[in-house]
Amino acid sequence: MNYYSLNKKAANVDFREATIKGQAPDKGLYFPVTIPRVANDTIKNIHAYSKEELALEIMLPYVGNTITKSDLQKIVSETINFPFPLVSVNKKIYSLELFHGPTLAFKDVGARFMSRCLGYFSTQQKKKITVLVATSGDTGGAVANGFLGVEGVEVIILYPSGKVSPVQELQLTTCGQNIKALEVKGSFDDCQAMVKDAFIDVDLNNHLTLTSANSINVARWLPQQLYYFFAYQQWIKENDTAPIISVPSGNFGNICAGLLAYVSGLPVDHFIAACNVNDAIPEYLRTGNYQSKKSIPTISNAMDVGNPSNFVRILELFQSSYQNISEKISGYTVSDEITKQTIDDVYQKDHYILDPHGAVAYYALEDYLKSNPSKKGMILETAHPVKFPDTVEEIIGKSIEIPESVKPLFQLEKKSVLMEPNFSDLKGWLLAQ
Repeated sequence: MNYYSLNKKAANVDFREATIKGQAPDKGLYFPVTIPRVANDTIKNIHAYSKEELALEIMLPYVGNTITKSDLQKIVSETINFPFPLVSVNKKIYSLELFHGPTLAFKDVGARFMSRCLGYFSTQQKKKITVLVATSGDTGGAVANGFLGVEGVEVIILYPSGKVSPVQELQLTTCGQNIKALEVKGSFDDCQAMVKDAFIDVDLNNHLTLTSANSINVARWLPQQLYYFFAYQQWIKENDTAPIISVPSGNFGNICAGLLAYVSGLPVDHFIAACNVNDAIPEYLRTGNYQSKKSIPTISNAMDVGNPSNFVRILELFQSSYQNISEKISGYTVSDEITKQTIDDVYQKDHYILDPHGAVAYYALEDYLKSNPSKKGMILETAHPVKFPDTVEEIIGKSIEIPESVKPLFQLEKKSVLMEPNFSDLKGWLLAQ
């Protein structure tokens, strides 16, 4: 399998080089030359596969011969060695709980897969690999946990000061070892812009072997399609039609992975891009015109992205056809007030605790089903509610039990480097390391 730049001005590369580079030299995102089709028999008999068997079959074509089959089997097994339960909230709506991994967020899947791939590739070269990543919340913790202690790899995480939750901040600032956190006095978009500038800076790239662990990296993006297949394995046991899937969306890597799974052969009736007020893509879906926006802070902070990087991949999946995109995806804009009301309503009616991101997806799906009453759907519950205690506990009127895996964080000391939101400061810091 080879990958091409969506800017079409760089040479094609294999999975190894796409993973290590992160972004093409022409600043484009990498995209697979061909999209593998999952065999019809696999879909038809999907209940007969273990998660590990299914994951290996799906990922093998994307990796090609850059990783041996036995090593890839080990990588995918370690990537998905926690539950992905599809829970019935009520008769119409299910929740795919993606928060049962080590950092209680869906991004554990992509981070664990990528870290193990880079660890594998780092043994084949002498120079250390530096992972540079921007986070709006959960990416940082998942990347920190996934890469902690991986030999030959150093991780530098940029996050917006005061705009991530306390648990999220502890997860990315308390690791030590090969993990460093840069606390940027700006927004996520500032962090992302600084990272993108770093990848095209000649001095930095002569000094360091840089790669990204954001969903712009194919090794972070591609494995996210796995839990859509796991969801369908469970869905089909109780339902005889394809689901509506509502995805809380920020940088759009998650829903883009779901769309890739769909194009590969996974039965999905319709997708919902559920956004907070940072709604550049819902606005595109309503009007046909795309325009990036300045990000606005919300209680669903991991979705506070004004210029989603993965939108170009969605365009590529649908040959830039607005008609095809708008037929398969509906966009929703959900305010903080509605998000809070949704958390309260679902808790009171169904005794299910949503986090703010899942609540955005729930409201969008519930509204969609009002116009499509014969259908059912699922939301992606992308983070554990304990990550947002101030918001959720105030709404439901009770404390959220802290999972055992999180408790030790509160005994650790935060360590971060405060930085202005400009590339020159980042460049100077990196060159001094």
